[in-house]
Amino acid sequence: MANKEEIALNLARTPLFTVVQELKARLTSFGGWEMPVQFSGISKEHEAVRTNAGMFDISHMGKFTLQGKNLVAQLQRLVPSDLSRLQANQAQYSVLLNSEGGIIDDIIFYYQGEDNTGLQKGFIIVNAATTAKDKAWLLEHLDTQEIEFQDLSTEKVLLAVQGPKATEILQKFVEEDLTPVKAYGHLDATVLGKPAFLARTGYTGEDGFEVMVEPSVGIELWQKLMEAGVVPCGLGARDTLRLEAAMALYGQDIDETTTPLEAGLGWLVHLDSKGDFIGRKVLEQQKGNGVQRKLVRLQMQGRNIARHGYPVLSAGEKVGEITSGTLSPTLGYPVALAYIPTELAKVDNQLEIEIRGKTYPAKVVKRPFYKSTSRVSK
Repeated sequence: MANKEEIALNLARTPLFTVVQELKARLTSFGGWEMPVQFSGISKEHEAVRTNAGMFDISHMGKFTLQGKNLVAQLQRLVPSDLSRLQANQAQYSVLLNSEGGIIDDIIFYYQGEDNTGLQKGFIIVNAATTAKDKAWLLEHLDTQEIEFQDLSTEKVLLAVQGPKATEILQKFVEEDLTPVKAYGHLDATVLGKPAFLARTGYTGEDGFEVMVEPSVGIELWQKLMEAGVVPCGLGARDTLRLEAAMALYGQDIDETTTPLEAGLGWLVHLDSKGDFIGRKVLEQQKGNGVQRKLVRLQMQGRNIARHGYPVLSAGEKVGEITSGTLSPTLGYPVALAYIPTELAKVDNQLEIEIRGKTYPAKVVKRPFYKSTSRVSK
């Protein structure tokens, strides 16, 4: 068995690792990276994001920049979303699909617009654990004679500053006015006097920005934000926050065996307004015939947490499995996501979860579990 030190030696570290270590964060292995799971404690960090402002080092995520004369047209074949709808400085959350309609990864495409020569530019942000797989898939399916692809994954710091006060605090260090930026909007900006890319996106269910900068600027910004009262947060709070907002985690709630229609991501599938794309045939069939199973939100009582892989029962029979579960710090009761047969997926339907040999009641509820009142609209 490899000891902790040997495992740590094989893990990548972000440019903020030393800063994180100095704050005595508890560390964990995540997607091939050594990352902070918590700083002051998950519930404190969670509450900071829900009521004030918290920040996350998400530099481990994959960051690709692309440019070419028909960039949007080429990407259209790889996602079920209609990217031709995007104006400059807008973004689309979407999924890369395999030929069976399964999700290779969930991504965000940030469209930066077209210049007067017809050259289109954009960023794609992908999950850390799937960066190499996504890069290979994109390079295999894009015409690299026409599209210039650059991998900035290890070259840039990416910070997520999230919470009702996040924008107000971040604004102190940004030259440009952030007020007019809508949800999923983005801009090239100036942070601490240096070039930056800012997007009004996140993975917490709150308002906030994700900020991409050079490593030295990222370290300085982290320290300035801390001084301004922004709470450093780890992966633990990131997970409880995204789960309250019913946002899927790749590798748990969605993967290559699940389609976006099964996963409740039908809103990003635009069959009527775009042409062919990888996996279209399967999604058309599912749209026409209906899906056999659905990812649902489950609410429980007490403090028994339904964890990944726990059985979901109906009338004593196993009908599905939990994909994610936690005790919601904001709501005070356990919540979970699970795939179950479509006929059992109606809101208020009563089910049971098996936890360590005992069964506990659960009910299907609307998405999300928690909705922020301070988020801006698109």
